[in-house]
Amino acid sequence: MIHRFVFHNGRLAPFEEVRLSPGQAGLLNGWGLFTTLRVVEGVAFAFERHWKRLSRDAMITRCPFPFEAEKVQEQLAEVLRANDVREGSARIYVVHNKAGFWRSDDEMPDADLLMYSADLPPVRHAVRLAIREHGRHAASPLAGVKVTSWLNNVWNLAEAQHAGWDEVILLNERGEVSECTAANIFCVQEGRVLTPPLASGCLEGVTRSLVLELGPAAGIEVEEQTLFPEDLYCSEEVFISSTNRNVIGVAEIGGHRTKTPLGPVTRRIDEAFTAYVRDYVDAHAAVPGER
Repeated sequence: MIHRFVFHNGRLAPFEEVRLSPGQAGLLNGWGLFTTLRVVEGVAFAFERHWKRLSRDAMITRCPFPFEAEKVQEQLAEVLRANDVREGSARIYVVHNKAGFWRSDDEMPDADLLMYSADLPPVRHAVRLAIREHGRHAASPLAGVKVTSWLNNVWNLAEAQHAGWDEVILLNERGEVSECTAANIFCVQEGRVLTPPLASGCLEGVTRSLVLELGPAAGIEVEEQTLFPEDLYCSEEVFISSTNRNVIGVAEIGGHRTKTPLGPVTRRIDEAFTAYVRDYVDAHAAVPGER
């Protein structure tokens, strides 16, 4: 559940006072962008990386983006203080207001900026993954763009959970492994960590990018490689990564049990990532007395 105070277009207010118009074409059509950030000890982790992706996606989708990173970071910090969030998550939304025919003459900016926070979702130590064919369209010009039209993701997740799974691996039109609905996926073969390339249609997740960077420093070879379900079945370890869950082992994929739900390589990646988070939070923690 989202917390009480929400930031909307320059104003921090209780969520019941925030008004979204039925004339916001982008809101109804899904023409907008979002990102989810992990909050650790009151710090929005890896804000700069999330902002860079938002800016890039705004250019790709031609979504108005008249915002400054430093100011938005300060406004997000206001939300976290108002909701007294020490450990949790936050979301930043940008909604294109004046796209298409079905829009109103309301006085509104070209794009809405909406930010709020929430508690962390429950996390399992190891997850069970279903498989969905044609879950991703890698050839789409919007593949890998984190847009608010998120039905494909939430619907596939709901279908998988209805069948008793925790998450679902989405295959692209070529039958390749792309990603899960809210996580990137990795496997371990002969000590090497492999993950699908961006050409598979997967999102360039912030945690994914950090795993690619941190692995070599921890003595682990990490590579992008085209993968098929059979590659996951025969791997020594499989794990997923996401903002709210960091690194989690995989126990089962489509009825195939993995060799170990949380193997030594996965643990080393998780330790390296946890250490990076610790350093980031220490470097960005507010000085006592500062706002």
